Amino acid sequence: MHLATLLRRPARAVLVLGALALPATAAAQEKAGQRRDEWVALVDRVKGSVVNIHSERMTSATADDAFRPGTMQPQRVNGMGTGIVLDPRGYIVTNYHVVDDVQSLRCRLVDGTSCPARVIAMDKESDLAVIKIDPPRPLPVSPLGTATDLMLAERVIAIGNAYGYEGTVTLGNVSALKRDVTLNKEVSYKSLIQTQTPINPGNSGGPLFNKLGEVVGVNVAIRAGAQNIAFAIPVDTMIGKAAEMLSLKRRLGVRHGLVLADLHDRPGEDAALRRWVRVARVEPGTPGFDAGFKPGDVVEQVGDLATATTIDFERGLIDRAVNAVVPVRVRRGDAPGEPTELKLTLAATGTTVTAFSPVTGDAVQRKLGLRIVAVGPDVVTRIDKALRGGLYLDEVAPGSSAARAGLAKGDILIGLHQWESLSLDNVLYVLNHKDLASFHPLKAYYLRDGKLRDTVVTPD
Repeated sequence: MHLATLLRRPARAVLVLGALALPATAAAQEKAGQRRDEWVALVDRVKGSVVNIHSERMTSATADDAFRPGTMQPQRVNGMGTGIVLDPRGYIVTNYHVVDDVQSLRCRLVDGTSCPARVIAMDKESDLAVIKIDPPRPLPVSPLGTATDLMLAERVIAIGNAYGYEGTVTLGNVSALKRDVTLNKEVSYKSLIQTQTPINPGNSGGPLFNKLGEVVGVNVAIRAGAQNIAFAIPVDTMIGKAAEMLSLKRRLGVRHGLVLADLHDRPGEDAALRRWVRVARVEPGTPGFDAGFKPGDVVEQVGDLATATTIDFERGLIDRAVNAVVPVRVRRGDAPGEPTELKLTLAATGTTVTAFSPVTGDAVQRKLGLRIVAVGPDVVTRIDKALRGGLYLDEVAPGSSAARAGLAKGDILIGLHQWESLSLDNVLYVLNHKDLASFHPLKAYYLRDGKLRDTVVTPD
């Protein structure tokens, strides 16, 4: 008996069914307005916040060659999945297994627009990942609900890239809650939502919506050989993991020092969920402590962004430069009338993070098309303990030599040619080297998706 299986198997043959005609009596009974019911309206409202993911990975396969029996030849394998838009700028959550070890990613939007995607962060244990596209226009975002008040037999709807059929909509029921599912010795899940909603390979990473159009889960697995036994990660779990993956601490080593809690309530059974963020703890000696945050503060706004979840808090800091001062509006429990505005400085704590000015970084910008930020060893040693630091690529100019080499925002440059890249001076040393013309190829070594990669760069 097989247990649940990850949703990325190759498509099988398609069974074509004959067309079914409604009996004349049923057609006669249909009344105007009954076809466009609340589920049709729901899909129209939320479908723009769902993206179809297409990937390509390289695998090894035994070549059929009489002269070289048993040799291994690489093969290109196409993959598919689904993603949920978290931010209008193109930050998307999906499953780890959808983007793990892929060489290329593309996302197709509901209007057919195709955008290249890059991985921002991955969390293997939770089977979640955050990717980024640069959309031509701001993307719609669906409200985040909760799985804590789901009811058995409650109707839910899934939208996903089922077997590569983009935007497939399926409707079903909640079958069980808090299911623990084990795939094998390495992969297991805790406290999943079990649904009767038809889910197929390619639905991985896509949303499960309740009747109010709120995301209540992230579809992740099915039971092999069963009929309509599918599983989803509760949205409450996804919120915490996605916020962590978006955080500057994880990506740059910059801590705000705030331990935040996601809270929610629902005024009525059919009322929209209300979510808010409360400060649970403030770590001494951190920017949050220096800014004057207190336990119990309710965070209402970060910069211009209203804050309903910890994801909102972290995405409010994403594009801020290191050492920037960010206004944060909070409401104090002992002063419920007027909100308090605090100034959060995104300074480094416990690591070396330096933002380079446009003047000192001009040569790097001109020759490579990069804006870089130095990060300390604690950002990179979790990948390789021998590393001593690197340079976070905060911006890669379109069409630049770095962009042509495949480097992207979010990569961490750790070396050029045969030298470490720990500081701006290290990069300038290579770019100004008297023998630069003889460095063929000029290799750049960088970290992406938790892996060491390299590429060839030709400075302009």
